[in-house]
Amino acid sequence: MSSFQGFDNVPPMFPQPGYIPPSIGYTGNLPPQQIPTSPFIEQSYIENILRLNRGKIATIYMDFENSEWGSKAFKGVIEAAGKDHIIISDPATGMRYLLLTIYLNYITFDEEINYEYPFTGFNSFTGPMPNTQFRKKDPEK
Repeated sequence: MSSFQGFDNVPPMFPQPGYIPPSIGYTGNLPPQQIPTSPFIEQSYIENILRLNRGKIATIYMDFENSEWGSKAFKGVIEAAGKDHIIISDPATGMRYLLLTIYLNYITFDEEINYEYPFTGFNSFTGPMPNTQFRKKDPEK
């Protein structure tokens, strides 16, 4: 008899090959489990779109409610973007800005933007979509 009574079903500290943890009411061997896998699907969040457009100049419009700044626009080269921030740099001064997306209203670009549809198996593209808000400005107007 072991000196540690009641600890016979405790899994080993380092799992041993073939070790199957006991389950309630089942005493036989368990079949190998097939874990369903699905491909990672990146969703079309703002930070992903901004990452696709690194190096392009953007104007970022932000609203700082109840502050001395009110609404403010920042123009610069997109350096990086994360879930909660955007980093741009002003090419004229070299100043870098870390902007929190909580204050973000919208972003404009003076050129075409890169945008890839986030789901594989569907159409994907780079550049403007025809007949949408992303189309080029009509030079006649």
